[in-house]
Amino acid sequence: MDKQYQYIETEVKDSIGIIRLNRPKVLNAINRQMVTEIVTAYEYFDKSDKVKVLMITGNGRAFAAGADIDEMTNDDAISLEILNQFVEWDRILTIKKPIIGAVHGYVLGGGFELALTCDLLFAADNTKFGFPEVNLGVMPGAGGTQILTRIIGKTRALEWLFTGEMMDVQEAKQSGIVNRIVPEQLLLEETEKFAKVIASKPPLSIRLIKDAAKKALDYSLYEGMQYERKNFYLLFASEDQKEGMKAFQEKRPPNFTGK
Repeated sequence: MDKQYQYIETEVKDSIGIIRLNRPKVLNAINRQMVTEIVTAYEYFDKSDKVKVLMITGNGRAFAAGADIDEMTNDDAISLEILNQFVEWDRILTIKKPIIGAVHGYVLGGGFELALTCDLLFAADNTKFGFPEVNLGVMPGAGGTQILTRIIGKTRALEWLFTGEMMDVQEAKQSGIVNRIVPEQLLLEETEKFAKVIASKPPLSIRLIKDAAKKALDYSLYEGMQYERKNFYLLFASEDQKEGMKAFQEKRPPNFTGK
């Protein structure tokens, strides 16, 4: 990727667009410029023919220990409204390709919200999650109360949101936040290995599966099933559907092209 960033690093590896948060001295505290860079990289990879899966991780001892408090200390309600503080976060929700997070160490506040925007989450065995915003007199603002509640339910989410306490990785796994727990030294290797599995699948199928699954969070069951059905029909207009079924009949590996 040609673009140079200040707070992240990017690379393309085996059809995986990798983003690394790169403020290790402050445990990858997330400032506004970092969010802009993350979203810009996501959108670049989302449009790239060379990338099939997106992956985000963090350099240093933590994925992200929260938002950059120094940046927000002097903000007020009007300045935040004018700034439209979270407009960049909304763009993450429009990414079509799957996003896999590989997190370790502290995943707190804005870092937890960023992790929750991933479609799948791999976590090192030393990972701790939490929303400590209540201890600062504020609350999550980039989707934390909404996404966490959808995943683990209102009463369990409120326990963590009200207290600001941290959740260990085992509880995060049991709650459905984390897909897999792996030793820290194997985190990137195992996440990349799984990303390659997804990258080997037909891109249009992956895209429309993600699209339909997201609708399940907002639609009634009947509405969601109707939406799913339209995506199912749409895939029968693709070359990959023809190739996939023909390869199955001929007992050979398919050659998917994303068309």
